[in-house]
Amino acid sequence: MAEVDRELRVVCAVISDESGRYLVARRPQGKALAGKWEFPGGKVEPGEEPSEALRREIEEELGVTISVMDPLTEVVHHDNSGCIRLLPFSARLNDGVPRAIEHESIRWVSLKELMALDLADADVPIVRQLSTLASAAR
Repeated sequence: MAEVDRELRVVCAVISDESGRYLVARRPQGKALAGKWEFPGGKVEPGEEPSEALRREIEEELGVTISVMDPLTEVVHHDNSGCIRLLPFSARLNDGVPRAIEHESIRWVSLKELMALDLADADVPIVRQLSTLASAAR
């Protein structure tokens, strides 16, 4: 009997600044997808609302508080480890200066720079969505 894929619910924050740049984080060595860039976030714990999970994860990973804004289109990604349901949200910084606590590094990038980064596969559709939204706003 085949084992059923376990679905992991993960949230991520698409944090932008006044200049329209996005905050991205590079996964550390020794972790899955080491060296890949991603929008920061993490796992949703059982019984936790996605927006609560996102605020908690961002405080743990970046040492800042955020306002969770609008949900973006979720991404379902299958890989060797199973199925990830990525729930992205637009977000704004409330308090603090982001620090790379759990990542190798973090940086603010323009949409053009974002599109050129070596991104985690599950984050690629989010960048495409941001590009589409930016094109529609012109």
